Amino acid sequence: MRIEPKPLSSHPWYLRPFFWNQRRKYGRVLDAALLWARSPRLFLGVAFLYGLIDHRRSPIEPPLRSLITVRVSQINWCAFCVDLNSETLMKRGASLEKVEALETWRDSNLFDARERACLAYTEAMSRSDRQVDDDTFERLKTYFDEAGIIELTALIAFQNMSSKFNSALAVPPQGFCKIPSRSGDPAGSRHGSSDGQE
Repeated sequence: MRIEPKPLSSHPWYLRPFFWNQRRKYGRVLDAALLWARSPRLFLGVAFLYGLIDHRRSPIEPPLRSLITVRVSQINWCAFCVDLNSETLMKRGASLEKVEALETWRDSNLFDARERACLAYTEAMSRSDRQVDDDTFERLKTYFDEAGIIELTALIAFQNMSSKFNSALAVPPQGFCKIPSRSGDPAGSRHGSSDGQE
């Protein structure tokens, strides 16, 4: 990492419930959280925003949310995010084969039309050399109402912020998900897809 996290004991008391929750959910405190915690107010803002985006009544079901976050993480070369989000995706029911195929989803029959519409939108939003065109946006309307599209857009935007933060600071994977890539390296050590765009 380009900036070392501070010890847990050095952070304000009001961040401890967030760290406790991460230990409960992941078995450890996340390195990325410890970096955000170096600015406690920013940490709180990011944590609350994430809680509002990743909620149970979202029109975007948990497996699709995770599919999107993994794809954004791949595009932004975030090894930490690919590692953590791939593990979450598999816990939410995706097969290993589907996780491995995500970088080349257009060439795979494992993704349904709704997932494809969301992934196309995800890539158009996340890549700096592209924009969301009208056709990509119109396809979303087949599957989501306007409130759903707002939530989808917020999820993609949030994951872009998060994965760019972690990538810029070189946050390493924490060993949540060991997925072999085409080159034989674990997913956590992979910084992007093989198409050279990421």
